[in-house]
Amino acid sequence: MVSKKPRIVIIGAGMAGLTAANKLYTATCSKELFELLVVEGGTRIGGRINTSEFCGQGLDAYWRLTKDEKLAVNGVGNWSGKSLEEAIFAMHENTQRTYTSAGDLRTLDYDAESEYKMFPGEEITIAKGYLSVIESLASVLPSGLIQLGRKVVKIEWQPETKNTEINNIGLPVKLHFCDGSTMYADHVIVTVSLGVLKQGIRQDSGMFSPPLPSFKTKAISRLGYGVVDKLFLQLSTSNDDQEINDCKTKFPFLQMIFHQSDSNLRHPKIPWWIRRTAFLSPIYSNSRVLLSWFAGKEALHLESLNDEEILNGVSTTVSNLLSHNLCNSAGIPQPKFAKVLRTKWGTDPLFLGIV
Repeated sequence: MVSKKPRIVIIGAGMAGLTAANKLYTATCSKELFELLVVEGGTRIGGRINTSEFCGQGLDAYWRLTKDEKLAVNGVGNWSGKSLEEAIFAMHENTQRTYTSAGDLRTLDYDAESEYKMFPGEEITIAKGYLSVIESLASVLPSGLIQLGRKVVKIEWQPETKNTEINNIGLPVKLHFCDGSTMYADHVIVTVSLGVLKQGIRQDSGMFSPPLPSFKTKAISRLGYGVVDKLFLQLSTSNDDQEINDCKTKFPFLQMIFHQSDSNLRHPKIPWWIRRTAFLSPIYSNSRVLLSWFAGKEALHLESLNDEEILNGVSTTVSNLLSHNLCNSAGIPQPKFAKVLRTKWGTDPLFLGIV
């Protein structure tokens, strides 16, 4: 009697899951040694790597923070030396929150964060976006090995049970999918996001049966996890290149500072969620697509807003910050925005946040 090859199922087709599948499938004699499958709950591969087309441009790879020693900071009302220092400190704090995914820097593990090192030089962009890396990893896998739309809701480990449904061979792991179907495996590699794992170890979740050992649940609980979202905005075509008195209307790299929330000088119409971001800038020189980053509770709030609310909030803020700009005094209209695109990592049930 010929024994059936062990089945390995990888849950998740993000970077981790596809890397594992790539390594296993390309290993020597892998096809003779085991059967391999990847199940993905979403309708695409890539996980949190997702290249989107917006105004004819790929957006995931473009983010370059340029420094200008002569950058002028614009505010509203009269700035005292102390209030200006506090506002600039808050701007840098908000920048660091997006770097670290920390809603509050007081929750950051500074020892672990100090191990992170930035490479010198400019940020590197990848042609056609980071999705090209994902496509390269998946290119070696045959058709049908990755199954999309297969969201796992329960992983049941039953080592003592003999399953007779598959050639009378007992497979110790039973996967339950959201559509009610099941799948059996000898080994399962779980590559879901940390947010999903944190939800999965709750007592009322039932994702793991039996529950994971306490040393694993404690490790998952201790790992920090936050929410960071990108907001892309398209400038209206009415903001195409104009020049009046040698003043061009290119949108600047706008670093934003605001009066404190309890200050009488703060602008009442600027939304609170915009006050917690640090900059708004073109994704590269002369681009009509602008980018801003949001972290923590304002990122979650951003995900709940509709496009019109976002456009109104950003327009009010930009109009206020640029109201005393020399170009505007020359008679050039304020920037107008036409379209919005933003990520929703915090509320997407397949991610529930971002590291």
